[in-house]
Amino acid sequence: MKYLSTFEVAEKWGISPRRVGILCNNDRIPGAQRAGSRWIIPEDAEKPTDARIKSGKYIKQKTDRGEEA
Repeated sequence: MKYLSTFEVAEKWGISPRRVGILCNNDRIPGAQRAGSRWIIPEDAEKPTDARIKSGKYIKQKTDRGEEA
């Protein structure tokens, strides 16, 4: 099985390497392992859903003038 670094996974998923590390630390990426001080992630691992938003949608959207709709 091939493993990727947090930087490679971050580029693949379009998020920051820090966010990938946080997801690994919170056991959100199955198969992620610690290799010394770094995380290694299986190549076939899928990006976890964003648990910060329960419905998957933002409730309040900002208008182009910065006011809430």
